[in-house]
Amino acid sequence: MHRLMAILTVLLLLPVTIRAAPEAGSVAETAKREWAFTPDPALPNVLILGDSISIGYTLEVRALLKGKANIFRPVTPNGKGAENCAGTTLGVKAVERWLAGRKWDVIHFNFGLHDMKRVTETGGSRNSNKPEDPRQASVEQYAANLAAIVAKLKTTGARLVFATTTPVAAGTTNPWRDFTDPARYNAAALKIMNANGISVNDLFALCEPQLGKIQLRQNVHFTAEGSRVMAEQVAKVIAEELNHKLIRCVQRSGI
Repeated sequence: MHRLMAILTVLLLLPVTIRAAPEAGSVAETAKREWAFTPDPALPNVLILGDSISIGYTLEVRALLKGKANIFRPVTPNGKGAENCAGTTLGVKAVERWLAGRKWDVIHFNFGLHDMKRVTETGGSRNSNKPEDPRQASVEQYAANLAAIVAKLKTTGARLVFATTTPVAAGTTNPWRDFTDPARYNAAALKIMNANGISVNDLFALCEPQLGKIQLRQNVHFTAEGSRVMAEQVAKVIAEELNHKLIRCVQRSGI
């Protein structure tokens, strides 16, 4: 009888366990994909900076802009994998390395999801599933870090585009993120972008109405279709920025 009761207790608890399933992580980061390519020296150079969400759409953007621009992102030391630019805590330390070695025409960037995730200690990288634990960067620290990153990006002379942080579904765990945080962090970021005259690609607004169709359940990551939807908008925005840059060059030359 005791054994039967124990089995019934486990079965009753099982649905709760399923509903609380942790975030599985980014398929885009672990999938075997070809990141190395030979850039065309006649084309403008575009750099995409961001976390695993941008890893999910970068190669599609490259395909959409083939023959129009060289699309780069930071890669692993062996060149075979995409580097996750994570949050602004890493960004302020690594941005100069990411920018080095090439003249950039457009830089499309985002930071946010890693900043708002719970970690065991402020500024750390060890994920936590406890809502009471600190965020990797408070919204105030995020703003300070992001402003410092923007200052570095501006020195390149590239046209800059900030992509808003995509939504977090309620109940997303491992690590814990508050579903209200993207709006708060995006608001802080937009103040910085407006003050610096930087264009904004509102991926939050693009994704929010269709999350049920394009985002994985209890997960900040997206389905292949979700990455494709974002890639189309990212490619469109980058193409527009390249056109603006070309027009400015023509105007300056007096042609």
